[in-house]
Amino acid sequence: MYGVVTRNADEVAMEPFDLGFYEVKDVTGRSAEPLPNAVNMVSCFGDNAAASEDDDLVPVDERGEPATRDREYFDWAYICPTHPEYREGLLEIIADCAAENDDVRLDDVGFPREGFCHCDRCERLFAESDRDDFADWRADIITEFVAEAAELVPGRLLLTLYPDPYPDHLYERAGLDIDRLAEHVDEFVVPLYDTEYSTTYWLETIARGFRSRLGGDYDLHGAPPETPFSLELYAVDVDVDDLIHATEVAETYAKDVFFGYDANNAAAALRRKDADSRDGEVHRPD
Repeated sequence: MYGVVTRNADEVAMEPFDLGFYEVKDVTGRSAEPLPNAVNMVSCFGDNAAASEDDDLVPVDERGEPATRDREYFDWAYICPTHPEYREGLLEIIADCAAENDDVRLDDVGFPREGFCHCDRCERLFAESDRDDFADWRADIITEFVAEAAELVPGRLLLTLYPDPYPDHLYERAGLDIDRLAEHVDEFVVPLYDTEYSTTYWLETIARGFRSRLGGDYDLHGAPPETPFSLELYAVDVDVDDLIHATEVAETYAKDVFFGYDANNAAAALRRKDADSRDGEVHRPD
């Protein structure tokens, strides 16, 4: 199955896609009303607008440095996952999305990086917890949030993962305990973005790693992952032939393939891919 990820409401039902994802809240802080004919997406702990309006929302490291986009390594500003009012607002948005369409996708879930967050609230909550290890406590915070969100979603809950399948990396970096999250999540989505896809060795390596990490068999004809995962490709200004090649690699390992932010280019790639697959068909005039 193929899907499109978009901010444009008129593209969610566009052919030849089987599924449309609609960004209700993105990392800029932009918001839109959820749609009944799309899987509505919510950027959870990435929000430039909210971070710029309230410093108390922003996670800090042990030196007090904030996780904002004007610092190295951060493409957007983060929100501390323990902020109670912000979490409550997120859950309200998720509930609104679920009221329009049973399926919901969560993006940008987790702490910004290793070493976050050491705000006064996080320090207090960690001290009051029964955890001795800070990483274990962070994983509790994220798992509890996803579990709360899952309770609000009557259909399928999809969760975006950072594209890093290597052992313990997601746990140490973002507080994502894949095994515990899998108890609440119906499908993971892994974005593997490139502007060219002129070589796909790295794409195949990461896809294979996730297939193994999520409980799948290295033998592609064997058991699929216990929790399915799909791959999301970047479609903006990507050469159609390169996008077709990337799609072929992605669908070898993943349940489905989704395309981000250029529905027309992705549709052109899928149509050409379909036409190329019809070997031997010859149309002649009567």
